This record gives sequence, structure tokens and C-alpha cells, in this order.
Amino acid sequence: MSNERATHRQGRGKLLPWGHLPAGGRGTPVGRHPHKPQKSASPRASGRGSPSRRSRAARRVIAVLGTGAVVAGVLGAAPAHTAGERGAGSGPSPAKTPVATGYGGAVSSVDADASAAGLQVLKRGGNAADAAVATAAALGVTEPYSAGIGGGGYFVYYDASDRQVHTIDGRETAPLSADKHLFTEDGKPIPFDEAVTSGLGVGTPGTPATWEKALRTYGTTSLAKALRPATKLARRGFTVDETFREQTAQNEDRFRDFPASADLFLPGGKLPEVGSTLKNPDLARTYRELSRKGTKALYRGELGRDIVRTVRKPPVAEGAGRTVRPGDMTAKDLRAYRALSQQPTRTAYRGLDVYGMAPSSSGGTTVAEALNILERGDLGSLSEKQYLHRYLEASRIAFADRGRWVGDPEQEDVPTKGLTSQRFADSRACLIDDQKALRSPVAPGDPRDPEECERGDADQAAPTTYEGENTTHLTVADKWGNVAAYTLTIEQTGGSGITVPGRGFLLNNELTDFSFVPVSPGVHDPNLPGPGKRPRSSMSPTIVLRHGEPVLALGSPGGSTIITTVLQTLTNHLDRGMPLLDAIAAPRASQRNAAQTTMEPELMNSRVRKQLEALGHSFEQTPEIGAATAVQRLSGDRWRAAAEPERRGGGSAMVVRPTGG
Repeated sequence: MSNERATHRQGRGKLLPWGHLPAGGRGTPVGRHPHKPQKSASPRASGRGSPSRRSRAARRVIAVLGTGAVVAGVLGAAPAHTAGERGAGSGPSPAKTPVATGYGGAVSSVDADASAAGLQVLKRGGNAADAAVATAAALGVTEPYSAGIGGGGYFVYYDASDRQVHTIDGRETAPLSADKHLFTEDGKPIPFDEAVTSGLGVGTPGTPATWEKALRTYGTTSLAKALRPATKLARRGFTVDETFREQTAQNEDRFRDFPASADLFLPGGKLPEVGSTLKNPDLARTYRELSRKGTKALYRGELGRDIVRTVRKPPVAEGAGRTVRPGDMTAKDLRAYRALSQQPTRTAYRGLDVYGMAPSSSGGTTVAEALNILERGDLGSLSEKQYLHRYLEASRIAFADRGRWVGDPEQEDVPTKGLTSQRFADSRACLIDDQKALRSPVAPGDPRDPEECERGDADQAAPTTYEGENTTHLTVADKWGNVAAYTLTIEQTGGSGITVPGRGFLLNNELTDFSFVPVSPGVHDPNLPGPGKRPRSSMSPTIVLRHGEPVLALGSPGGSTIITTVLQTLTNHLDRGMPLLDAIAAPRASQRNAAQTTMEPELMNSRVRKQLEALGHSFEQTPEIGAATAVQRLSGDRWRAAAEPERRGGGSAMVVRPTGG
């Protein structure tokens, strides 16, 4: 790439001052400047940080003392500069810390090795797009049950040179031969487990195409350079932590049925021990092949042929106790795949502009609708009971509309503008009664021409379908003000369970995100399978701007709870004034137009639960909801990266030049 092209992407024009936000800051950002791109360094990282576990008492410390107590007093975490520097060279693997503040750019992900890979790219002069791809590739090594080149995702990017938000839809697609009967036999849906662990559930991967498109459109480096840190990490190995071992144990029976999966993830036929080193030389070779040949190696080459062969005839171990259905992916499906550039969703909220991912993801439209419903009230002045009630009801309503209207816009008429309009939200907000909870499933409204109070047709009410929860999210900012929010996935923990022999990565089971049959009989379902169609997703990478400048960016894994995690984190921070880390760490509840709201233990064991039950809410407990990461611009080139203190073993936040505080 020419220096001139890199200069155009990294710096032109000045960033303007922006106003005060809760726990944010105020200042005049520095202008972006030309900077010659340099080679990306590869962190010689050899392991994952150990999980950070926080007791209920520690959560109370957060509430009393704030963010600083989380980092220094509760977790005993290493300083942010230690994590960044140790990830750059040989020796111990980077320590995990959930918050870091400083200059020069920021990276936040669930994994310390991955964050260190992105940080090295920033230190070597790369921008946010370069660092996001490097971080994602490293997650393909250390978080292989959540992401990798066998899956897909959504990339949301703020380009400081044009002060605009852009998106890439890298969602997986169904085979061109697919129709609405893909998951039915004799008119009935096949058992869900048989679809999950099969070639039938595998969609055409979109992650490699997303990486290539992001680098060509916004980046300053090549795919080969962006893959170097992850390639070394795969070859040298990473240290197994408790979270990785637990996730392997969840998949042990499935993995044993596929020799390539068992060889990779069950070394010596056993679960990997905590503290052991897990290497993936096959993935290192695959990354080197992509580095040499580009993504044509997958979409038109031998790598793609290996994927097709595996999908069409899953390599099952002799004597395996399951029947594994084949899929119908072909080389033509790979050649036809495109990562799509498209307009983001946008809604105004409290004087800010909130940008998200448009369909085929439902994240942008559903977060926007819920925020618009909540816009008319002052959430910051409410009690916890009143706040949670309105938040849950807004989410319930938005999910009702999501289920009826959102699908792949290439094949469905999706009223995106209507769903994100304040007029439609106002017509739905009338359903909320501060003294009584709605009963699910709530009927969807019609965003194309809403009535003054849009109550919908009860015959069209439908519950939210299941989505796998083990996705991953990363968030990156650079010193020029570019920001990337990227959510990627292979669907549920371990995807299909099928590793491509000799290639070192798992295939997704994303096509199970389709409705197998219409959710409401007789009502059009926009999420039925179709030829080359993208299944609806809940991934919600989000970027918030004020007067055209970045304020914060965030996202989360968690299936359909991604939407509520992003919504609750945003309202905790923007409305209730919580510092960003506290907004992430706060206990969560998730209502998705279901009879019961899922709720984390701290809320289940609290007085507010009984107060909400008195309004008619019903709850079921779940261990945890989501695993958010975020970056926040404080002033000028000063950033804060934030991640989970506890969920999924804790996240890893890093900045280039830490300052603390």
C-alpha cells in the first residue's frame, strides 16, 4: 500500500470538541495526522490470563467505591501497562485487567493474548481496522469455540477521515440450493440437536471476507501482516485457563465423535489441563496460506475444497454414537459469497447518535427501537425498580417487532427506517404501564404506518426463537480517532463441533439461527431459510457519536441477549451515570418477549426482584448474561478501554500509553 493511501486513511482534517457525558470528560481532540504504516509486530504471547472471579461482596465495593476499586482493590489486577508490555515479548502471558486508560489507542476483548495482538499493531502504526483484524485472528486461536475463519460476523467502523460510520455484513449464508424446508422432514422440524451438530447447519463462512474487506477499505496493512501475531500464537500455543477447560468439557462428547476435533481439543484423549499449553499448528499453516494467497484460498482454492468436503461428508469417528447429517454446501456457494458494505442503523438518543448493524442483524433495529421507546422518560431519576421495569418492557416490545419484521433484506422486505423511527417507538410506548407488566408474547406493531397507539394483532404474536450464545466481541480505537466494533461468531459454544481436518478450525452452525418452520402458523416469518440467505442475528456492535465524533463503542456475545446487554449497558452509562466499567459489571436481566425474564443471581437474590414480581414480572435465573467490551473517548487522544471484570473469566482492556485514572 502506498504511503499516500495510508495517509488518506489515517489522517485528514481536525476532530471537533464535544460535550460532557456521564463519567466521560471534556476536551478538544487533537487533529489526525499522516503517519507512515509500519510492519505489524507479533506478540510472543504464550497464554491466556487466568479468570478473574468477583464475589457478591466485591460487587458491593464497586457500587460504593467505583471503578478504581474494581481494578486495584478487588481484582488485584496487574497495571494496564504491564499487560500490554508483557504481551509484546517472551515470558509470561499478559495479565488480564478489565479497564485501562491512556493515549495512543485502545483494545478491549475477552482474551489477553488477543488484546495484546491488537495493541502491538497500534504501537507499530496500524489503525483501528488493522488492529481489529489482528485481534479477531488471535481470538480464532484462543477463543476457537466462539470465533474463527469458519464463521461470520458484523464489523462497524467509524472513519475519522469522513466522520462517518460504515458497516460490513459478514454473516454466513445458506447454500444456494436451500429453501424454506431446509430443516424439515415430512413437514415437521428435525430435532434441534441434529441440526446443531451437522453439516446441514453450516453456513458459508464470512469472516475471512470480512477481514479482507475491512483491511482494503479502511486499513493500512495487508492481510498477511495482520495475521502474523495470530500465526505465531497458534504455533507457540496459549495457556489453558478454567474457562477454556469448562467450554471444552461442555463439548467433550461431541468432539470425541470427530477425530480432527478430538485430536486438537482433547490432547492425549483427555480434557486439557488448566495451565497447560495448547498449540494449533494446523491453524498456523492455514493462516500462512491465507497470508500468501489471500482469501481466494478459501473462496476459490484448496482450503475451500476442504471445507466443502467436510460439510458434505462430515468425518465421523468409527463407532460414534450419533448420526451426523450432511450439508449441501458447494464450491459455487463459496465463490458466490460476498461480504456486504451497507448503511448502519442510526437513532438519536439524549443528544447522541447511536449507530448499529442493519439487517441481516436485528441488533441495530432492536436496540434503536428500545432506546426510542425509553427516550421520552427520565431514566436517571427513577428508582431501580422503575428503571428495570421500563427497560424490560421496552425490550419486550422491541423483540416482538423484531420477530415479525427482521430478516435478510436481500430476500425480505424489512422496514428498517420504520423500526428505527421515533414515530413508531412513540406508538408502541403506550403499551407500557408503570404499575403492571405486559404478558408475553406481545403482538408486533406495524412500523410501515403505525397508529397513534400501535397494539398490533394478537394473532401474530410469537415468542423469540433460540440463538446460540457463545459469540465474541472486540472493540478498538486508534490515535487518529478511528473506532472499530466487531462481533464475530461460530454460533453456540463449539459451533458445529466439526473441525476441518488438517486446517485447525471449527465450522459454524449458524444456519440454526433460521426459523425451522414459521414461528406463528399462518403469519409470514422473515427468517425462514432460502437460497443464499443470511439468517437473522442479534449481534449488536454499536458506536455512539456526538456531533460526528466518537463517544464510545461497545458490543457483546450472548445470542439474543446481546441486544439487551448492549441496551442495558448504554442506559446504565448514559442515563444512570454509571462509569463505563460499572455499567458493564452491573448485574443484568434480559427480556426478549418471553414468558419469563432471565436474570443473573445478584438480581435474583435482591429485593428489586420481589418488587418487579409484584408488577407481574416472572423470572428465571441464569449464571451470566453477555460479556461486553467497550472503548470510550475521554478527550482528544485519551481513551478508556473496558471489559468484564468477571463474566466469561474476565476480559482484557489495554491502551498504548497508559496514564491511569
